[in-house]
Amino acid sequence: MLLGSLGAGALAVSAPAAEPRVTPERYFTNDVQIPGAGYYHAPFHGFYPHPYNHYDTQRRMYFYGGQWATEPHRSIVNISTPTEDAARQAEKLRTDSPPPSLIPVAAAAAASRAGGSNYYTTPRDNIPRSGFGSSSGSRSAPS
Repeated sequence: MLLGSLGAGALAVSAPAAEPRVTPERYFTNDVQIPGAGYYHAPFHGFYPHPYNHYDTQRRMYFYGGQWATEPHRSIVNISTPTEDAARQAEKLRTDSPPPSLIPVAAAAAASRAGGSNYYTTPRDNIPRSGFGSSSGSRSAPS
């Protein structure tokens, strides 16, 4: 029993947490990285392949807002919200898993499309007795 508990705990700890959803209402600071989407550049309200004011030693230039320049960009803006297009594109390109809070919603939507029962939208008396998704089909009402 102890071994099973340790295994479940290790699984929970080792799973990397995904960044929250990218929306036009959410603020990001310079260089927040969304895997697959890139780095956020606050003055330009979007995500790019290199960090804000990244210096390339081969080109001897700075990268910001999707362009290269000989001088770094100067701006007092270091936090902003992405445009609607930038947020939509970042969500489409991201390679990390969706935030845990979205998994029940996605599972419920998929189950309702499939016409099957699921544990997110069914009554509480349809919860597996063991709590781990028993395959026996036995159910128990909450006490």
